Amino acid sequence: MQFSVQSNHLHLVCEARDRRELARGIQSLAIRIAKRLNRLWRRAGKLFADRYHDRILRSPREVRNALAYVLNNAAKHGVALPRGERDPSSSGVWFRDWREVRARARDPSPLAQARPWLLSVGWLRHGRIELARASNCPR
Repeated sequence: MQFSVQSNHLHLVCEARDRRELARGIQSLAIRIAKRLNRLWRRAGKLFADRYHDRILRSPREVRNALAYVLNNAAKHGVALPRGERDPSSSGVWFRDWREVRARARDPSPLAQARPWLLSVGWLRHGRIELARASNCPR
């Protein structure tokens, strides 16, 4: 799984056996996030206004494009990052397949390793992902 946290939404690249399993996983994640943020902000009530939108990725190119989009999402939104830095609001710090050689995160990754061929290695047929700047962000 890979992710990017934005000011008003999340992007996830994840796997599920079917749409029902995905829906339950997203619902569980949303509940956990809402409970923790409501506790932190000392508030109660609904946190997420919308349901999620999904898209099934079927080809190596689609998966690669989705990973590039999610991991470089800060650049898409015009967030200025120091040259060569990964988006601190994404899972990019733990991502191993950047085109540029990067120092590894000091902490072990909290993310589950992808199991299906398409998400684990299939997408690499189209090349490793490069760090984007706002001017070269994948669309």
